[in-house]
Amino acid sequence: MESGLISVDRWAKGSSAYFLTHLHSDHTHGLSSSWSNGPLFCSRLTAKLIPFKFPNFNLSLIRVLEIGSWHALSPSSGFPTTLHVFVVDACHCPGSIMLVFRGEFGCRICTGDFRWEPSCEKARMAKEMLVAALKDDVVDVVYIDNTYSNPIYDFPTRQIAANQIIDIILSHPDYDIIIGINTLGKEDLLLQISRALKIKIWVWPERLQTMHLLGFNDTFTTNTTLTRVRAVPQYSFSVDTLEALNTMRPTIGIMPSALPWVKKSLQKGNLSGSFLTSSFKRGRLSSNSVQIDEQNGAIGPLNKFHEHIYSVPYSDHSNFAEIEDFIRLIHPATLKGIVSSSSCYIEPMYYFGRLCRVNQPIQLLHKPKREENGKSVGVVSTKFSFGGDYVEPERNKGKNFKGKFLGVRVSKLSILRRKNRGAKILDNNSPEQD
Repeated sequence: MESGLISVDRWAKGSSAYFLTHLHSDHTHGLSSSWSNGPLFCSRLTAKLIPFKFPNFNLSLIRVLEIGSWHALSPSSGFPTTLHVFVVDACHCPGSIMLVFRGEFGCRICTGDFRWEPSCEKARMAKEMLVAALKDDVVDVVYIDNTYSNPIYDFPTRQIAANQIIDIILSHPDYDIIIGINTLGKEDLLLQISRALKIKIWVWPERLQTMHLLGFNDTFTTNTTLTRVRAVPQYSFSVDTLEALNTMRPTIGIMPSALPWVKKSLQKGNLSGSFLTSSFKRGRLSSNSVQIDEQNGAIGPLNKFHEHIYSVPYSDHSNFAEIEDFIRLIHPATLKGIVSSSSCYIEPMYYFGRLCRVNQPIQLLHKPKREENGKSVGVVSTKFSFGGDYVEPERNKGKNFKGKFLGVRVSKLSILRRKNRGAKILDNNSPEQD
């Protein structure tokens, strides 16, 4: 260990131990089947899924972290210094965890991606577990999931959004239903739909294997003749796909995403739009909203984003109010955002610095622009050093490709990615890096 101590969701060489919060691809960029840089610490469920995502992975490198427990890494186990790690359920996707680190560098929390809704029992238990583990500790840094760290993001709970999706399906009894989902996540949503409609849901073969690994053996199928509801990869969900399918059978698409659901506006720095509208030609989609009764989740007059597409504000990330509640609960000295390569990037100290222990100057809402080849470009990288911290995300490289799904040629949906994000905590004896 010449340069680093630990890395979280960051896979460059130079650390003594590596921690994986969950298996979404934007947190595993740089991790592969040939991984050999060091031991990988993760939850038991993530450890179970790793061989499926990375065939031939060296399983001897995996170290399982139990939720609700402190784990000690010490020189006796080959670690350069004593470090304690506490693990909490992040309630984001299967196996997702939040990490608390104690060591010579103080006390730090890496949330990973998380959603702690006030109405979620699992989140309530996780919150109580975290508070009990911290006791009277002062948290020096929180590496926060700042995906929606802007007050314009005010979407409802996942239960309300799930009810809305079920209502849409019930109101279209003669239609096939296409739902765009991640390669991991939205399991609870699909289970609710299956139970409410008393049907199985079609998923693609690789996703069915994942469902079986998670213990869901009777809810999903790869036989399209058994169900009218299909869950497809988000990259296969597009206007072109829905238009093509409607030439054969009446079909509607549902995209569970919080991004289009901007209910509030700011006088300055307003963020608007969605990955749906940004991916298609202007004029093909509208940005009409839905009236939501947040008391019971009922849908008011519903306008489509497209003739065949609904978008429902279902998110596995905390909204602004939930992030604010979390920071108020922890009351850290400072914050560092883990999302740094996104068009919706917000410096978390801009809105939440007032909730921190240390009074700091107001940060910029967005990163300033710089000149490159004579052109002004936005800077979204958050490479920084703070008390031995080091975070250096990689540039987000968008890619377009053509593919086939259900016999229909489609274009890949340009989904906002947040690649190679994470934190690297340096040993106190290590030099700061540029």
